[in-house]
Amino acid sequence: MKTYSTVLACVAALALAACSKPEPPPEPIRAVKLLTAGLDTLNLSSEFAGDVRARTESRLGFRVGGKLLQRPVEVGQRVQAGTLLAQLDGSDLALASQAAQAQVSAALTQFNLATADLKRFTDLKAQGFVSGAEIERRQATLQAAEASLRQAQAQGSVQGNQASYARLLADGPGVVLAVEAEVGQVMTAGAPVVRIARDGARDVVFVVPEDRLAQLRPGLVAQVRLWASGTAAPAGATPDAGQPLPGVVREIAAVADPLTRTYQVRLALPDQAQVPLGSTAYVTLPAPTGAVAQAIKLPTSALMHDAAQGRSGSAVWVFDVASSTVQLRPVVVAGADGNEAVIASGLKPGEEVVAAGVHVLAPGQKVTRFATVAP
Repeated sequence: MKTYSTVLACVAALALAACSKPEPPPEPIRAVKLLTAGLDTLNLSSEFAGDVRARTESRLGFRVGGKLLQRPVEVGQRVQAGTLLAQLDGSDLALASQAAQAQVSAALTQFNLATADLKRFTDLKAQGFVSGAEIERRQATLQAAEASLRQAQAQGSVQGNQASYARLLADGPGVVLAVEAEVGQVMTAGAPVVRIARDGARDVVFVVPEDRLAQLRPGLVAQVRLWASGTAAPAGATPDAGQPLPGVVREIAAVADPLTRTYQVRLALPDQAQVPLGSTAYVTLPAPTGAVAQAIKLPTSALMHDAAQGRSGSAVWVFDVASSTVQLRPVVVAGADGNEAVIASGLKPGEEVVAAGVHVLAPGQKVTRFATVAP
């Protein structure tokens, strides 16, 4: 009986051992790359993206109103001075010019009649048949006829000019950037029909935020790097997209854009630079004179989101040499310097942080040094 009880106890012990959870395996010690935080000089120069535009862009329209009969130019077409851009129906203008010329003829007839009448009465006065008052009336009539003639001639010139305004001609060489009217449309005087970029000087147009406005001043020299290959070379030179062009700040907007709160800047390119319109350009503004700053910079791979610090919280894993463990340290990121993040606070020079693989670590986890990345 005693033997049976012993067997039952052994069976129960084995069953309980089978139902219990096995001991978890020890967490492996991860090898990490460490980076020693140190002060580094910040690159205070700024780069902005812009595009190349003509120094002068004109929106051309008719001086008179009318129905658009033809618009022979298209977007991208090159034009020269005198090229026909568009034409209105000039029938009414031609009739108005004819009417004005008829008024000139009528006024000229009245002037000639008044001149002959004055001469006849002057001869009669010499013979004693009329008084001096009659001569004065004839002189006044002649002066009124002369004034009417000058008025009719001026009106005829105006109507003749308006008849010629039915043809819209290019006033200089350039390229058509946009067309803003189509055949059959009734145009009002001054309404734009085409937009032309005049040949000649080129500008790079870009925008800067308010905090960088103090860095700019008219006459400041900046470097322009063109994105497209073969467009940065002056005339007659070998194209080299990697060679920057010098540019001079020519114009700074007086007020910020109401939507973006940025300021538009125009940078003048050298006159000899052959740069296509609309090319993408990167403008590098120099650092302010005498401005030298140092801060801790880390690669972005060393940063991770810290949920405890809110949506904008960032943190790094700091390595403790004594315990060979890592601890999460909140940091404040001031901005970016190239491909690196500038740390405003939270780290001290000389501390070691994990440079990669930050999302697989846990607070207090033991790690081993795999490699040390030079700061």
